[in-house]
Amino acid sequence: MTAIRTLIVDDETAVRRLHERMLAGVDGFEVVATAGSGQEALEVAAGTEIDLVLLDVHLPDFSGVEVLRRLRQLLGDSFDAVIISSANDRLSVAQLATASIADYLVKPFSKANFEARLVNYRDTRVAAPKPEAATPQTAPLRQQDIDGLLARRGGGPAPSADRAGAQGLPSPTTRGRPLPKGLSEPTIKLVLAHLGSEWQSALDVAEGCGLSRVTARRYLDHLCARGLAVLEPVYGKRGRPELRYRRAS
Repeated sequence: MTAIRTLIVDDETAVRRLHERMLAGVDGFEVVATAGSGQEALEVAAGTEIDLVLLDVHLPDFSGVEVLRRLRQLLGDSFDAVIISSANDRLSVAQLATASIADYLVKPFSKANFEARLVNYRDTRVAAPKPEAATPQTAPLRQQDIDGLLARRGGGPAPSADRAGAQGLPSPTTRGRPLPKGLSEPTIKLVLAHLGSEWQSALDVAEGCGLSRVTARRYLDHLCARGLAVLEPVYGKRGRPELRYRRAS
């Protein structure tokens, strides 16, 4: 059996080393790299073949949600992701659940639980049918190819333009999944319509849409998780970075 090439992403050096030692005790895995930030993970993935990412949610530059979205843009569905994080709030879990993750393990956990999860992933992966040969990336896709890709990702065919919302905006429910509790489609469309190509803070969006800053942040994070918006951290001299958002191009 070919070893599952694994990238470990966590901002704490001691945790990365711990996970590496624990993974060494599970047959069938090979740690090919570790990363302490989202940017480092992307740089590693760009130059290293990986099958699995063990990903933390809380990273110093941007969240695990954003890391996973960018990795999907870079590598497509060629890898799996197992979330290993202390983040257990509904929003984080809901956002990551839409990103086709293989498992979600909440810290702290026992060595036995870690090993059991990875063994289950390994055995499921080995038992799964081999994917068909990939279509060359430069070849145009037919409608049935596109529908098949969406179906494999848990969605369905894209809606017609007249159902996609005003101003040609992408529909936030095109994948057919229910929205996270507390979010509504009209407000999602309102926030998305307010976003443009210029970077804005959550406060800017809140004031422009008549929402509280906390509520605006929830909707912005949801749009980022669905690939409809992007974020970047802006670092000042002190304190935590300010997050800015714009619509995805």
